[in-house]
Amino acid sequence: MDAIKTAREVIETEIRQLERLKDCVDENFERAVQILLNCKGKVVVTGIGKSGIVGKKIAATLASTGTPAFFLHPAEALHGDLGMVSRGDAVIAISKSGNSAEVLAMLPYFKRLGVPIIAITNDPNSELAKRSDAVLRLCVEKEACPLELAPTASTTATMVLGDALAVALMKLKGFTKEEFGLRHPAGSLGRRLKTVGDLGHFSPDEVPIVREDTPMREVVVEMSSKGFGATAVVNGEGKLVGIITDGDLRRFVERGGNFDRTTAGEVMTRNPKVAKKDELAAEALKRMEDHKITVLPVVDDENRPIGIIHLHDIVRGEVV
Repeated sequence: MDAIKTAREVIETEIRQLERLKDCVDENFERAVQILLNCKGKVVVTGIGKSGIVGKKIAATLASTGTPAFFLHPAEALHGDLGMVSRGDAVIAISKSGNSAEVLAMLPYFKRLGVPIIAITNDPNSELAKRSDAVLRLCVEKEACPLELAPTASTTATMVLGDALAVALMKLKGFTKEEFGLRHPAGSLGRRLKTVGDLGHFSPDEVPIVREDTPMREVVVEMSSKGFGATAVVNGEGKLVGIITDGDLRRFVERGGNFDRTTAGEVMTRNPKVAKKDELAAEALKRMEDHKITVLPVVDDENRPIGIIHLHDIVRGEVV
């Protein structure tokens, strides 16, 4: 057997079935998205066998992208776990044939609760399809399995439909990177989704700040005591107007500046690059790299400095 040839045939078969799926997406998809968007409770995903395995992934994807969801195993549901379903929920029921006995057995209970049902099935005339509020057709005419028995192309199509639902809902809800980060605090993904607020310094005792009229001698004391190699410079209203870094200080000394008769406002770099507390630390890092700087004042919506973040903070946070 030529394993590489087989692999390519499987991939090609599944690609062709996905092309068919793309052409099958219709107003039922819009109806399904609207059902999920209007859901006041949780999305219950259910299916048996391989459909159930894919259903677990769909539920997990929905939950991590702003749509509360969980997987309900049909066999367990029929022995008490149906109590997990409440009015206000919505159901995604998966069955390639649309006639899985365990799935069909749950439908009367869902109907009594008035819970809308979205079917994912290959047969639009199946019992599941007939008893559902929206029917998402898989449109798979051929499995990649040479025996036409093992779910292959059909499970791929099911997973793609689940991804399409999740992404459509993300867009409609305006789901953000920050919200995504709150749901993924661990591992490399969680580290990449840390915010400036997670890694920066925000205690008043830590943040170096001087006024424009502060003599440079006092500026040096502020910079030295705080240890960030920079200080924010504010006006009389407390709003950021500039920054003084070690580089500014070095250039000031090189040109023979007077530390007692020169103020921060005369030495500072105006309109400095800044960060916001709720932005991703990775975005702050890119700003530092783009402008070849190592520190950013963190400002509020009125441009008042509330913190500071250094390149070393981001490195220690293992964002990169």
